[in-house]
Amino acid sequence: MRKCAIYARVALPGQQVSGQLLPLRKLAAERGFEVAAEYQDVGISGTKSRRRGLDALMADARRGRFSLVIVESFDRIARSTKHFLQVLEEFGKLGIEFISTKEGIDTTGPMGGSLMTLIGSLSALEGGLVRERIRQGMARRRLEGFRLGRTPLNVNRGAIVRDRCSGMSLTSVARKYSISRASVVRFVHDAQRSFAPVGQFPPVSANMRVELVA
Repeated sequence: MRKCAIYARVALPGQQVSGQLLPLRKLAAERGFEVAAEYQDVGISGTKSRRRGLDALMADARRGRFSLVIVESFDRIARSTKHFLQVLEEFGKLGIEFISTKEGIDTTGPMGGSLMTLIGSLSALEGGLVRERIRQGMARRRLEGFRLGRTPLNVNRGAIVRDRCSGMSLTSVARKYSISRASVVRFVHDAQRSFAPVGQFPPVSANMRVELVA
């Protein structure tokens, strides 16, 4: 008997998932599927990126616990069109089929393979469109004269490196110049890799190396 998983979600704490689970159990019984597990999220918005029930469903899918997932509708399992396509694309790679009763989607039928191929193409298209919009936005900002990327820190890097290499603690240097510890580490490493004359900056001791990555 083929094993399936059932997933249900309600957005409000007072709502019951039984209204979704009962019809899905009935469908599984009518089709001769064994329900290997049921996953549910109660009081969880569909816009949440992390959901305990959905995370468990995806983890068990990767373990091969079932070969079919049944839901009431798309919006129960996915938070957006992009997310839905990603989920179905992963199901396809795992050899897991999908049924959504409200939309009448059933990849177990004769057209199931074609549908999964189409879903994979739509997912690739979505990713391509997003990347294109990002590139166009960056190009437009350049034409408008805006600087892209991180704004350089307006600090005396030489003084920072000298203070650090003279023995001042990483935290003290960061506080003195109102910058992050990571920036101090980066400036010291940049100075060591630069073409500055030998001896301009004292070498970093073993103890300092430990603190640099602390």
